[in-house]
Amino acid sequence: MSVTKTKCVFLDRDGVLNVDRPNYVYNLDDLVIPEGVAEALQLLKKAGYLLIVITNQAGIAKGLYSADNVLEIHKQMQLASGGMLDDIYFSPFHQDYSGNSLSRKPDSLMLEKAMAKYNIDPDQSWMVGDHNRDMKAGRKAGVKTIHITSESKTSEEDYTAADLLEAAHIILGY
Repeated sequence: MSVTKTKCVFLDRDGVLNVDRPNYVYNLDDLVIPEGVAEALQLLKKAGYLLIVITNQAGIAKGLYSADNVLEIHKQMQLASGGMLDDIYFSPFHQDYSGNSLSRKPDSLMLEKAMAKYNIDPDQSWMVGDHNRDMKAGRKAGVKTIHITSESKTSEEDYTAADLLEAAHIILGY
């Protein structure tokens, strides 16, 4: 008996789901969700994708904020998107403050844990991020990658997009 595999879009947080800030986004007052994010999430969810946030949160290791701050931001994102996000995995580590961790991107442990938990098929899944470390983590996990950038394509990603809505159109083939 074969088990049906799930398809998933793994989403970096800062720079993809919300506007990134130089000093981290951990206060609700600093959370800005770009136009098109909620629509993109709804399109992907309607197409049957799990939507899982995969985010490095080095500010925890640096003592700037707590895991509770990360979860509060996630809760607000859930409200703004109509509850479209299925889960969040975050790495509270930073090599200069708490040592190396395989959960921190560019390593792929967060993706691999989610893949095991939700029976995700890497051949049907994607990683969308705004840094090369996101692309590297996606490749290590065996999923297709989309780099949110205004730059031209590099060798790290499969596709580039200006924002999450354009990335959703690439994933959905239109």
